Amino acid sequence: MKSKIIGVGKYAPGEPISNEELTKITGVEFDHEKFKLGLGIENRHIARLRGLDDTSADLATKAAEDAIKNAGINPMDIDLFIVGSDTPEYISPATAMLVQGRIQKKQAGGAFDVAASCASFTIAFDIANHFVKAGTYKTVCVTGVYAMPRFVKYDKYDKDAGFTVPIFADGAGSVIIQRAADNENSDYLASQIIADGTQWDFIGVYAGGTRNPFTPENAGLLDEKKYGLENLQPLPGDRNLKLWPPLTVDTLAKVGLKPDDVKLYVFTQINKSVIKKVMAELNQPIEKAVTVMDRYGYTGSGCVPMAFYHAVEDKRISRGDVVVFVASGSGFAVGCNVFKY
Repeated sequence: MKSKIIGVGKYAPGEPISNEELTKITGVEFDHEKFKLGLGIENRHIARLRGLDDTSADLATKAAEDAIKNAGINPMDIDLFIVGSDTPEYISPATAMLVQGRIQKKQAGGAFDVAASCASFTIAFDIANHFVKAGTYKTVCVTGVYAMPRFVKYDKYDKDAGFTVPIFADGAGSVIIQRAADNENSDYLASQIIADGTQWDFIGVYAGGTRNPFTPENAGLLDEKKYGLENLQPLPGDRNLKLWPPLTVDTLAKVGLKPDDVKLYVFTQINKSVIKKVMAELNQPIEKAVTVMDRYGYTGSGCVPMAFYHAVEDKRISRGDVVVFVASGSGFAVGCNVFKY
């Protein structure tokens, strides 16, 4: 069996916040030009700084509803909801369950979360396509969502504020995957997932789980500021540059393809300079890479489907074109997907 994307959606809360406005709102100083010219980040959407209460389930539901509308299907046609995120609504129940309940409003499609840091969407996307291709489900809604600003300390005296405050943003992207006919030129072709759990202690949200639960006995976590997003040690600056090109080439080779065969590349949207270097390593023109960090900042598991949304809306791809997704997440995990749109 074959699978294909039949609809895309996205959501970002409130009006965008420019680099200059962010400093005015938070008092956090950072190099605006460096973020613009190096990372490519000029704007972002942050619900709490706009006085909004949008959380992960809200963002994910709105993106999924947008994808359902653009797919032109009845919400009850969805057999399964998968949410990829490392900023869940709750530790339990799964965010996908809330999304399913809000959209279908009764017992219907299944639902579960995938948590692999910022690689969560690519892995959820892989799982969904395999379900559809196996005939287990006909229609699956996959949503990547990120609400890391909920865990960022907006404190100009925080040692990491110049990094965490301007980078992380709220957003969600969603796709509807459906069974494709044998004579269609769309299909999910190949994937690869890698991980190295020995690198768990670089950056993450380390409080709130079973190791450091928020209980009366652990009240000191708040006093010591050991909560929210913690940057324990610097991330290797060249990790994505070293990993993405060979991972892409290897995954394409599984189905006899080469980088030249790809119409569009969508990488994790955290650093435009790295994307340029990766494309150079692949000997591909930068025009083949989709970048949206200039308008959305870094939206973690939401960034790949949000970027893909704009590629579809801007008609940068046609049916049958080969697309590559690559996403990295701290901890760390990397996911790569190859498919024909």
